[in-house]
Amino acid sequence: MEFAALVLMEVDKDNKFISEMGSYEVGEGAEYVTKFYYNADEDKVSVYFDTKKDVEEWEFTAVYDLFDLEAFEEKGYEIEEVDDEYNPTWVVKFNYEEEHSDMVEKLNEVCDLIKTEMEKAFEEAENKKEEYQ
Repeated sequence: MEFAALVLMEVDKDNKFISEMGSYEVGEGAEYVTKFYYNADEDKVSVYFDTKKDVEEWEFTAVYDLFDLEAFEEKGYEIEEVDDEYNPTWVVKFNYEEEHSDMVEKLNEVCDLIKTEMEKAFEEAENKKEEYQ
């Protein structure tokens, strides 16, 4: 699925929508994004993403084990696993950028990282399938 833009919504502490903050053109990797919002209480933008497909039981563990969180942390992003989802899911958090072009750049960097690291994790999982079954 191709994406043209992600729309950033502001939410309150109860995750209720307050307003639309902007629309950002994004490239590859955005197809993994499941939620995208700004929480004023945290003063952070949250990007939730998953595997974009249902995974088998062995893949679930393998993908979590092999997904490289440090690739995000090295670029200054906060990232954590989200436990209560059907498929492996993560959330990346970062500061909101007032300048539209800065947000576009940051979002594209995050989306590129997601795509790259997801593809690596699945490839490595397939190579280690016997270890995880």
